[in-house]
Amino acid sequence: MVVVGGNLRIGVLGGIGPEATGEYYLKLIKGLQQTGLIKNNSDFPQIIVNSIPAPELVGEISAEQLKPYKTGIRELDKYNVDVIVIVCNTLYLYYDELQSEVKTHIMDLRQEVKKRLIDKDIKRTIVLGTPSTIRKGLYKFDGIEYVNVSDQDIDQLSTSIFSYNKGKNKLLQKQLVERIARKYVDSGAEIIIIGCTELAVMLKDVNIPKIDTIDVLVEGTIEFIEEFGSKK
Repeated sequence: MVVVGGNLRIGVLGGIGPEATGEYYLKLIKGLQQTGLIKNNSDFPQIIVNSIPAPELVGEISAEQLKPYKTGIRELDKYNVDVIVIVCNTLYLYYDELQSEVKTHIMDLRQEVKKRLIDKDIKRTIVLGTPSTIRKGLYKFDGIEYVNVSDQDIDQLSTSIFSYNKGKNKLLQKQLVERIARKYVDSGAEIIIIGCTELAVMLKDVNIPKIDTIDVLVEGTIEFIEEFGSKK
């Protein structure tokens, strides 16, 4: 029997940006309801969201820029959470460094994405995300071919992410990102890995073959909750 709720605590590092964090939270609640395990309100796990004011990670990332993120996960660690979920793709480039800051297990989004690529038997894909996520190969795995993103498109994605977070011309940013996504689908990529949570929000209603990393985080969290509950 799976027991949800009780003493289970989920720690969420968010604010990166806030809208993507809200999207993750709402999808997690809906996902838990769909499992059929929620019989009443007390069945939900405790979810502690630490939405931090921190710099956008859209350019070169310095040790100084990482400091508020490290502070944020240490704050969650003090709440004795059972797992930490970071609602940001780029930070997973520094997974080992961040994990060394806390005793609590941080969900590894990179490995969660890898599992889904294997399950879907994907052979050719493309990653759309921040410059660092694309250029440093966060989602590059052996045995999978990757379509290269042009420097011009990387710059546009970066600009759109930054503008969308500020609430500037949001419809235009969504249109620009969708145009880029469709171009690469037409170029032969089997599926797009949306390697930025803001891009996932922008493309959530766009009908293209994609791996939405907010959905991956939600699915991974629910799997953790179910495994935790089955041990009770």
